[in-house]
Amino acid sequence: MPRLFTGLEIPAEIGQTLSSLRGGLPGARWIDPENYHVTLRFIGDIDGVSANEIASMLFRVNRKPFEVAVQGLSSFGSKKPRAVVANIAPSRPLIELQAELERLMQRIGLDPEGRKFTPHVTLARLRDASTQDVADYLSVRGYFPTKVFTASRFVLFSSRASTGGGPYVVEDSYALSA
Repeated sequence: MPRLFTGLEIPAEIGQTLSSLRGGLPGARWIDPENYHVTLRFIGDIDGVSANEIASMLFRVNRKPFEVAVQGLSSFGSKKPRAVVANIAPSRPLIELQAELERLMQRIGLDPEGRKFTPHVTLARLRDASTQDVADYLSVRGYFPTKVFTASRFVLFSSRASTGGGPYVVEDSYALSA
């Protein structure tokens, strides 16, 4: 039973920039750069029949390529930080693509996503990192010049059931073209 999600891949050159920010934060488990991505819709553990239905349905998405801006770092989890992330500027085409994927997943019977869509790239998962250590890390490494890339496709990823962080496999890709 695969664990699936849709997302945008991060180009290798931007992945290199982000990977250079690794280190210097106690309690961080850093994600390998080849596993950097922007999750559009987490689908979850799905049986093979449903996985095939989802994969075919995603071909219906008809959207144009768009620019994605990676700008600065922040953390998730206010009282207890749980991740360091690179922020993705929430552009209209990105929000609309994510909303369409959400509608498609609900149409086939999946529950609505419980969390508000906050586009980001997870760089590290945190275990027992203090809020002060995270604040110190972000004050030193949190800013970098905005990096922009064109999203020309989105993909259906699979992962093994684990604590997260990959490895992720591209099961199928869906071109963005008008």
